[in-house]
Amino acid sequence: MTVRLTLVCAAAAPVGREVRFGDPSEVETPFGERTLRQVRAMAGRLPAAATLLMAPSARCRQTASALGWESVAVEPALRDLDTGSWNSQTLAEVAAADPSGLAAWLADPEAAPHGGESVATLCRRTATWLDTLPADAGRVTAVVDQAVARAAVVCALSAPPSSFWRVDVLPLAVVQLSGRSGRWNLRLEPVTSEGSGEPL
Repeated sequence: MTVRLTLVCAAAAPVGREVRFGDPSEVETPFGERTLRQVRAMAGRLPAAATLLMAPSARCRQTASALGWESVAVEPALRDLDTGSWNSQTLAEVAAADPSGLAAWLADPEAAPHGGESVATLCRRTATWLDTLPADAGRVTAVVDQAVARAAVVCALSAPPSSFWRVDVLPLAVVQLSGRSGRWNLRLEPVTSEGSGEPL
Protein backbone atom coordinates (compact mmCIF):
# COMPACT_ATOMS: atom_id res chain seq x y z
CA MET A 1 0.00 0.00 0.00
CA THR A 2 1.29 3.47 -0.87
CA VAL A 3 1.84 6.04 1.86
CA ARG A 4 1.08 9.62 0.85
CA LEU A 5 3.05 12.04 2.99
CA THR A 6 2.65 15.82 3.03
CA LEU A 7 5.24 17.88 4.90
CA VAL A 8 4.24 21.46 5.69
CA CYS A 9 7.13 23.74 6.62
CA ALA A 10 6.54 25.82 9.71
CA ALA A 11 5.74 29.50 9.26
CA ALA A 12 8.53 32.04 9.61
CA ALA A 13 9.27 34.08 12.70
CA PRO A 14 7.54 37.46 12.89
CA VAL A 15 8.90 40.20 10.65
CA GLY A 16 11.75 42.04 12.31
CA ARG A 17 12.84 39.09 14.43
CA GLU A 18 16.27 37.84 13.43
CA VAL A 19 16.50 34.24 12.28
CA ARG A 20 18.49 32.21 14.77
CA PHE A 21 19.76 28.65 14.88
CA GLY A 22 17.45 26.26 16.65
CA ASP A 23 14.34 27.01 18.60
CA PRO A 24 15.99 27.35 21.99
CA SER A 25 13.62 29.59 23.87
CA GLU A 26 10.46 27.60 23.19
CA VAL A 27 8.76 30.93 23.78
CA GLU A 28 5.95 31.28 21.30
CA THR A 29 6.27 34.72 19.74
CA PRO A 30 2.86 35.21 18.14
CA PHE A 31 2.73 35.16 14.36
CA GLY A 32 1.71 38.41 12.69
CA GLU A 33 -1.70 38.77 11.09
CA ARG A 34 -0.28 38.35 7.58
CA THR A 35 1.38 35.04 8.51
CA LEU A 36 -1.77 33.82 10.22
CA ARG A 37 -3.81 34.63 7.09
CA GLN A 38 -1.32 32.72 4.92
CA VAL A 39 -1.43 29.64 7.17
CA ARG A 40 -5.23 29.68 7.42
CA ALA A 41 -5.55 30.05 3.64
CA MET A 42 -3.44 26.97 3.00
CA ALA A 43 -5.39 24.87 5.52
CA GLY A 44 -8.20 24.21 3.06
CA ARG A 45 -5.79 23.27 0.28
CA LEU A 46 -4.03 20.50 2.19
CA PRO A 47 -5.19 16.95 1.46
CA ALA A 48 -7.29 15.31 4.15
CA ALA A 49 -5.09 13.01 6.21
CA ALA A 50 -5.76 10.11 8.55
CA THR A 51 -2.73 11.08 10.64
CA LEU A 52 -1.63 14.58 11.67
CA LEU A 53 1.82 15.04 13.16
CA MET A 54 4.06 17.92 14.16
CA ALA A 55 7.65 18.39 15.18
CA PRO A 56 8.16 19.56 18.78
CA SER A 57 9.36 23.12 18.07
CA ALA A 58 7.36 26.20 19.02
CA ARG A 59 7.17 27.22 15.34
CA CYS A 60 5.61 23.89 14.43
CA ARG A 61 3.14 24.00 17.32
CA GLN A 62 2.00 27.47 16.31
CA THR A 63 1.70 26.53 12.65
CA ALA A 64 -0.35 23.43 13.46
CA SER A 65 -2.60 25.53 15.69
CA ALA A 66 -3.07 28.15 12.95
CA LEU A 67 -4.01 25.35 10.54
CA GLY A 68 -6.85 24.55 12.91
CA TRP A 69 -5.52 21.15 13.90
CA GLU A 70 -7.10 20.07 17.16
CA SER A 71 -5.85 16.51 17.45
CA VAL A 72 -2.20 16.30 16.45
CA ALA A 73 0.59 14.10 17.78
CA VAL A 74 4.10 15.37 18.49
CA GLU A 75 6.67 13.27 16.63
CA PRO A 76 10.14 13.57 18.25
CA ALA A 77 11.81 11.94 15.22
CA LEU A 78 10.82 15.02 13.17
CA ARG A 79 12.63 17.45 15.47
CA ASP A 80 14.74 20.19 13.90
CA LEU A 81 18.47 19.84 13.27
CA ASP A 82 20.28 20.10 16.62
CA THR A 83 22.83 22.91 16.19
CA GLY A 84 24.29 22.46 19.67
CA SER A 85 26.29 25.44 20.92
CA TRP A 86 25.09 27.57 18.00
CA ASN A 87 21.49 27.50 19.24
CA SER A 88 20.02 31.00 19.68
CA GLN A 89 22.78 32.61 17.58
CA THR A 90 22.33 34.27 14.21
CA LEU A 91 24.32 33.15 11.18
CA ALA A 92 26.33 36.40 11.36
CA GLU A 93 27.19 35.74 15.02
CA VAL A 94 28.36 32.20 14.26
CA ALA A 95 30.37 33.41 11.25
CA ALA A 96 32.13 35.98 13.45
CA ALA A 97 32.79 33.64 16.39
CA ASP A 98 33.54 30.37 14.56
CA PRO A 99 34.26 31.00 10.87
CA SER A 100 36.24 27.79 10.37
CA GLY A 101 33.56 25.71 12.10
CA LEU A 102 30.82 27.26 9.97
CA ALA A 103 32.83 26.67 6.79
CA ALA A 104 33.40 23.02 7.75
CA TRP A 105 29.71 22.54 8.56
CA LEU A 106 28.62 23.94 5.20
CA ALA A 107 31.22 21.94 3.25
CA ASP A 108 31.13 18.55 5.00
CA PRO A 109 27.76 16.91 5.73
CA GLU A 110 29.39 14.77 8.45
CA ALA A 111 30.78 17.81 10.32
CA ALA A 112 29.21 18.94 13.59
CA PRO A 113 31.53 21.65 14.97
CA HIS A 114 28.71 22.93 17.18
CA GLY A 115 28.52 19.65 19.07
CA GLY A 116 24.99 18.88 17.86
CA GLU A 117 23.94 16.88 14.82
CA SER A 118 25.62 16.80 11.44
CA VAL A 119 23.55 17.25 8.29
CA ALA A 120 24.25 13.61 7.43
CA THR A 121 22.92 12.50 10.81
CA LEU A 122 19.73 14.49 10.22
CA CYS A 123 19.33 12.86 6.80
CA ARG A 124 19.77 9.39 8.30
CA ARG A 125 17.31 10.16 11.10
CA THR A 126 14.72 11.40 8.60
CA ALA A 127 15.24 8.38 6.33
CA THR A 128 14.75 6.05 9.29
CA TRP A 129 11.49 7.78 10.20
CA LEU A 130 10.24 7.62 6.61
CA ASP A 131 11.03 3.93 6.39
CA THR A 132 9.24 3.12 9.65
CA LEU A 133 5.92 4.62 8.54
CA PRO A 134 3.42 1.74 8.46
CA ALA A 135 2.52 0.52 4.99
CA ASP A 136 -1.15 1.06 5.83
CA ALA A 137 -0.65 4.63 7.10
CA GLY A 138 -2.50 6.06 4.09
CA ARG A 139 -2.34 9.87 4.08
CA VAL A 140 -0.07 11.51 6.65
CA THR A 141 0.46 15.25 7.04
CA ALA A 142 3.16 16.70 9.30
CA VAL A 143 4.30 20.21 10.18
CA VAL A 144 8.10 20.24 10.26
CA ASP A 145 11.01 22.64 10.35
CA GLN A 146 12.72 23.46 7.06
CA ALA A 147 15.80 21.32 7.71
CA VAL A 148 13.67 18.19 8.06
CA ALA A 149 11.82 18.94 4.82
CA ARG A 150 15.17 19.36 3.06
CA ALA A 151 16.39 16.06 4.49
CA ALA A 152 13.20 14.31 3.34
CA VAL A 153 13.74 15.53 -0.23
CA VAL A 154 17.36 14.33 -0.12
CA CYS A 155 16.18 10.92 1.11
CA ALA A 156 13.37 10.59 -1.43
CA LEU A 157 15.78 11.27 -4.29
CA SER A 158 18.50 9.01 -2.84
CA ALA A 159 20.77 12.03 -3.17
CA PRO A 160 24.00 12.38 -1.21
CA PRO A 161 23.78 14.42 2.02
CA SER A 162 26.07 16.99 0.39
CA SER A 163 23.07 18.05 -1.74
CA PHE A 164 21.18 19.17 1.40
CA TRP A 165 22.24 22.81 0.96
CA ARG A 166 21.06 22.77 -2.67
CA VAL A 167 17.44 22.25 -1.68
CA ASP A 168 15.72 25.56 -0.97
CA VAL A 169 12.68 25.17 1.25
CA LEU A 170 10.78 28.30 2.25
CA PRO A 171 8.47 28.76 5.23
CA LEU A 172 5.02 27.31 4.49
CA ALA A 173 6.38 25.29 1.57
CA VAL A 174 4.63 21.95 1.03
CA VAL A 175 6.63 18.84 0.17
CA GLN A 176 4.71 15.80 -1.03
CA LEU A 177 6.15 12.29 -1.05
CA SER A 178 4.59 8.99 -1.91
CA GLY A 179 5.87 5.47 -1.50
CA ARG A 180 6.82 3.09 1.24
CA SER A 181 9.85 1.78 3.10
CA GLY A 182 13.00 2.13 1.02
CA ARG A 183 11.36 3.77 -2.00
CA TRP A 184 9.96 7.27 -2.04
CA ASN A 185 8.93 9.60 -4.85
CA LEU A 186 8.83 13.37 -4.77
CA ARG A 187 5.55 14.75 -6.09
CA LEU A 188 5.40 18.19 -7.69
CA GLU A 189 2.02 19.80 -8.27
CA PRO A 190 0.98 22.58 -10.66
CA VAL A 191 0.75 26.14 -9.40
CA THR A 192 -2.90 27.16 -9.25
CA SER A 193 -4.57 30.53 -9.16
CA GLU A 194 -5.58 31.29 -5.60
CA GLY A 195 -8.92 29.85 -4.70
CA SER A 196 -9.66 28.40 -8.14
CA GLY A 197 -7.85 25.09 -7.98
CA GLU A 198 -7.18 25.49 -11.70
CA PRO A 199 -3.67 25.57 -13.21
CA LEU A 200 -2.42 29.02 -14.19
